[in-house]
Amino acid sequence: MNAARPLARLEQIVDASAVAPRIDAMLPVGARPRQLQVRTLLLGMLFTAVDGRPAHLKRVHEALLGLPEAERRRLGVIAEWNGGPHPLTYRQVERSFALVAGALAKEHPDGTPSKALSEVLDALMEASAEASGQPGSSSLAVDWTDLEAWSRPPPRKGGECADGEASWGHRRGDAPGATDEAFFGYYLQAATTVKDEHGPQVPELVRRILLTSCHVDPPPAFVPVLQRMVADGHKIGDVLADSGYAYRVAEHWALPVRRLGASLIQDLHPGDRGPNGTHMGAICANGSLYCPATPTALLELSPLARGATDAQTAARDQLTAELARYKLSPITGRDRDGYHRVACPASQGKLRCPLRPASMTLPPNRPEVLTPPQHRPTCCSQRTLTVPPQINAKTAQKHDYPSPQHRRSYARRSAAERAYATVKDPATNDLSRGWCRLTGLSGTALFAATVFVARKLRIADAFAARQAENQRRAARGLAPKRRQRRRQTADDLTAAANAPP
Repeated sequence: MNAARPLARLEQIVDASAVAPRIDAMLPVGARPRQLQVRTLLLGMLFTAVDGRPAHLKRVHEALLGLPEAERRRLGVIAEWNGGPHPLTYRQVERSFALVAGALAKEHPDGTPSKALSEVLDALMEASAEASGQPGSSSLAVDWTDLEAWSRPPPRKGGECADGEASWGHRRGDAPGATDEAFFGYYLQAATTVKDEHGPQVPELVRRILLTSCHVDPPPAFVPVLQRMVADGHKIGDVLADSGYAYRVAEHWALPVRRLGASLIQDLHPGDRGPNGTHMGAICANGSLYCPATPTALLELSPLARGATDAQTAARDQLTAELARYKLSPITGRDRDGYHRVACPASQGKLRCPLRPASMTLPPNRPEVLTPPQHRPTCCSQRTLTVPPQINAKTAQKHDYPSPQHRRSYARRSAAERAYATVKDPATNDLSRGWCRLTGLSGTALFAATVFVARKLRIADAFAARQAENQRRAARGLAPKRRQRRRQTADDLTAAANAPP
């Protein structure tokens, strides 16, 4: 591999992040200057990740020694000592990394990164995003995954282990034949850029990461990461998350994310679906308010099952469209305190109701309330209602659940799964146990950041190549080239196996 071009890109990222001088100021000053500077150490770690090597300090040492001689002298890998040229030793790499990891660690570890480490990770991820081309999207898909520690867990009889910051966690086995299991290590979270609704395609770059011990609840721990993004001037539009985030207490996830100006698009936990209380007589269901006369069967609609046929999809979409007729229509957006106003669906011309005489003149193709409440609740006696932020705090989101608009928008969340799939690919950087033979949160998080930077460069280059190819095809009057689906379903494999010769 030609090291000149990758090294230049990596130097641009490190310099743009300005983390090297920040870390240098935190390190102790010795009797003589260190041969291995923080900037060179970070370049060696990044170069190791770009090459697809494991996150071992020995590999970092080999990567630095493998640079051209001119670059080694420029970066201080070869220094002039009294006895002549002195190449960098592994012991110097080990010592410098230990100083950096110690400076970024908390004095009293609690399973979360220190403020200094968080700022370094944010700066590296943002600088690499700018070097890869700032994505033209404000939508993010968030998710967490497991990251096993190199250390063995503590003995059952009690005692300490090599990695005191790691802890027991739980991971799901979604692969065929896999089961849920416990693991010892960390939770790794990432926010991946996805295209905006009705927007152009963008490279799926990971904008922020977070590494915490498994005893720390992931969703609340990730809220400060999003808050720092907004404080740095980055707008957050849609935030796509699975039910693991939506199921949390609203004060720990949904409410603080909405206060950042973001719109939540989430899959609801089965326990949060369907009718869940009332507000001024209106039924709270799936994050919205509905007329008290809404049929129960419509309120209990569930998302489409995987592998649903076109006929099943069309039938379900028709039912969700009918359910939308009973929804209290928002007539204002949420104010700074989270309040908004909604109106009766009959007064908005969405259905016919005897309690709203004007609505009975609507066409008969509108749903009609046949048995209105005998005692008018507030939602039927007033034209509009004020909804405080505590109502549907966990479940309120951008699109009605489970409407086709929500289904199409939520489908963008698969970018988060692809992000983890590419950093756990044995062909590139496999973040399985043994990938990083270090202990402690700060050192592991630094190496994890280098892997996502390397992935970001690969994804950005591949996206640029596809865009250039599509432009060439368009110039020749050809349609854009579409990626073929490689994975086949069980039915496809069975049909191929039983096909006649």
